Amino acid sequence: MPDHVFVIMPFGMKDGIDFNKVYDDYIKPALEQQGYEVFRADEALEAGEIREEMFQELLLADLVVADLSIDNPNVWYELGVRHALRSRGIVLIQSQRKYHPFDVYTDRKLRYHIKGDAPDPEFLQKDRESLGEMANNTIASWQSKKISPVYQLLPNLQEPDWKSLRVGGVCEYWELYDQWECRLELARTEGRIGDMLLLADEAPVSFFRADAWFRAGKALLKACRYDFALEQLDNALKIDPDNLAGLQDKGICLQRLAIEKKPNFSIDRAQKHYQSILSQERFSKDPETWALLGRVDKDAWIEAWYRSGMSAAEMRHAAAGENAWLREAIESYAKAYRLDPAHYYSGINALTLMCLYRHLTGQMQYDREIEIMPGALRYAAECERNSDNFYWARATIGDLEVLTGSAEKVREYYNAAIVKNDKKKFDPDSTLRQLKLLRNLGFHPERVDAGIEVLERALTRLGKPDERREPEKVFLFSGHMIDKPDRREPRFPAEKEASAANRIAEALEALGAGPDDLALTQGACGGDILFTEACVKRGVKVHWMQPFPEPEFIQDSVVCHYEPWRARYFAVKERGEIPIRTAPDALGEPPRGSRPGYPYERCNLWLLYTALAYGIDKVRFLCLWNGAGGDGPGGVAHMFNEVNRRTGKVCWIDSRTL
Repeated sequence: MPDHVFVIMPFGMKDGIDFNKVYDDYIKPALEQQGYEVFRADEALEAGEIREEMFQELLLADLVVADLSIDNPNVWYELGVRHALRSRGIVLIQSQRKYHPFDVYTDRKLRYHIKGDAPDPEFLQKDRESLGEMANNTIASWQSKKISPVYQLLPNLQEPDWKSLRVGGVCEYWELYDQWECRLELARTEGRIGDMLLLADEAPVSFFRADAWFRAGKALLKACRYDFALEQLDNALKIDPDNLAGLQDKGICLQRLAIEKKPNFSIDRAQKHYQSILSQERFSKDPETWALLGRVDKDAWIEAWYRSGMSAAEMRHAAAGENAWLREAIESYAKAYRLDPAHYYSGINALTLMCLYRHLTGQMQYDREIEIMPGALRYAAECERNSDNFYWARATIGDLEVLTGSAEKVREYYNAAIVKNDKKKFDPDSTLRQLKLLRNLGFHPERVDAGIEVLERALTRLGKPDERREPEKVFLFSGHMIDKPDRREPRFPAEKEASAANRIAEALEALGAGPDDLALTQGACGGDILFTEACVKRGVKVHWMQPFPEPEFIQDSVVCHYEPWRARYFAVKERGEIPIRTAPDALGEPPRGSRPGYPYERCNLWLLYTALAYGIDKVRFLCLWNGAGGDGPGGVAHMFNEVNRRTGKVCWIDSRTL
């Protein structure tokens, strides 16, 4: 959805200026030409709701444009409300006036030209362009500068959470939000990240989009899709740059991408990210961020000494030689635990590294902590009441048993943790990597091996359903339907069908498509069905995702030109046991006011996001396309460019060469 602009200005004729003409001829077209959705309070149709609508818009609009051409008390009041509750997203405009009020004297104001009582036709186009440019620049600089003088003068003042800014009388607005949020949460719980990303696009204002991107980023992180997760988190942080949970999740992505040796990612980059967060006074005592920094410090220590092919003795000697880095990690974890003794995650990591330090160096400087911390950590973990953290609470006690207990108790508590894991691989995988580090360094081998045995067995169980659900490759297809018999300029005429089918089959052969892969398309006549038939023949699992309920889709996109395609549609659907998801069922109806053709654009974006959510590196895009420009978001060109930009794994079958 486009960014939402609320305009505050006088109405009607005031002081010789027709402000309705200013809005209709200058402000609204200038912003709509740039793709914004523009609203003024008097456009609320329901009687008695103008005031409530006005307040809701001031609180949540992405951008507020205020016309200060005359001293209108309503405009000044509304501008004050926006300045008080939002630090950014304000554009000031005015026509000629003899003086500037002191309170906004230094604020930049864009001047527009008046002739008589209306915008001056001679300057109107230039004035529109200037307003559009200023609006774009204001949105683009969202992170860099606070515009409100309130937040400039009170830098420690925090904006209220947008979810707390419900204006009670605006029921319809929040009912629509609640429906959208319900679908978003359902998509999250079902693991349908592509749905989440499409719903984010359709959010009415940027705060809602940011919320959806944060949730999608978290879901992708848990699915170990760190590169795509980082993309969503960065999108969200452009809107809500001070969101601590989002900043922490971004750090986890940076750390994991560095561990995976992805280009342009490093441990140093992840460390600097967390250090930047902790340098802000309001976050400087956050235990979770200190613990996450400790995790990266530990990775820096491992990176300093670990080399592939080292013997156990060589690893132990090298690890002991880099003990300064180990102390850095201990200090970060210990600081987190001192800030919050209930934060057992940081405490168990600090204690583990302290024990490892003594094991490697023989030095006793942490003996006091090693003696007193286990009881406190066990109590804190046993007091956990948040079900989302039950795995970590049980695993913490298992970690304690590795340090101080017996192999039997290690098995008992790690098994108890696995029961609470809710089939997520990320958490036990993290525990397993820690245990393998301890084994490599010769630390309590019997207890460590007992833990590894439990966790590897659990991950094997978790892996089996994942292997059925997670394809090796994801083939995304978009292509032309068969031309109408009377189409003026041929694009995919019926006589080219056999040639297209051969080219599609050859492409799938070259890409090694097989039973372990997944194919996504809509199922329309022409390219989609030819692609589906070729995939089913090779044993590729096919999912159809359609913009309308199936009967409507069949009428509009399957039998629209040739009735025989109906039989082919149902035959391949039955043969391939193809599941169908429709956008209205999964995502709800398109947003009100959507442009004509949006359901098709929406469905293509839905297909693209769903494919990318399986893993960017897995996606292969095939298209049957004549190369014509003019595709909007979600068109063939857009899908081609998105996949090509990320992976380069695209296959273009040019319909002009059939």
